[in-house]
Amino acid sequence: MSMDMELLKQRMQSIEERIQAACDRANRKREEVKIIAVTKYVDAEAIRDLLDAGIEHIGENRVQDGVPKYEQYGDRGTWHFIGHLQTNKAKEVVGRFPYIHSLDRLSLAEELNKRGEALNQVVFCFLQLNISGEETKFGLSPNDVLAFLRETSNMRHIKIIGLMTMAPVVENTEDARPVFRGLYEWKDRINEWAFPHAHVEELSMGMSSDFEVAIEEGATYIRLGSVLVKP
Repeated sequence: MSMDMELLKQRMQSIEERIQAACDRANRKREEVKIIAVTKYVDAEAIRDLLDAGIEHIGENRVQDGVPKYEQYGDRGTWHFIGHLQTNKAKEVVGRFPYIHSLDRLSLAEELNKRGEALNQVVFCFLQLNISGEETKFGLSPNDVLAFLRETSNMRHIKIIGLMTMAPVVENTEDARPVFRGLYEWKDRINEWAFPHAHVEELSMGMSSDFEVAIEEGATYIRLGSVLVKP
């Protein structure tokens, strides 16, 4: 279903103003922050409209929905897999989605590395950390990060270029700030360890309800769904 382009452009302008204001508050450059349109609730036609309106990054959460959309419009924009990824579905994602934001366990790392090797390409991964400690959220426990990096350090076909987290749903977005700040601190820590396969430059954090706080705390990718694509 096509989107109302006038409404979409209004939304994009409003989001743009909010991003710029957050960057100004944090003394950051606007070009440091990229928008990923979260398209799990819209169809391929809506993705075409987003691309036509100037959105560059598309984020899909589910393999069964994302792959058919990619088959239609994957030659346009940059595609990110942002949802929980079952190990047995990795083969459908590698080779289509250059960026995977949900690396959270060793079995998935092994499968991504294997699929990357088969296609002779490097899979760019974001390590998903469960900073908030909520049992309902996926993500590697921060206590396990060092061991995980050691165990994956000989994998030649995955590169950890970023970290991803999800903040708790809170009424006051200020309550999400410690989670985002915590992810930024892990970026510095991991880079100090200097593993050859893990140089963290990107932070994927912040969604429709809390992206401004995430930007203030160093987000480089914000994942916007409802504020951008709601019907």
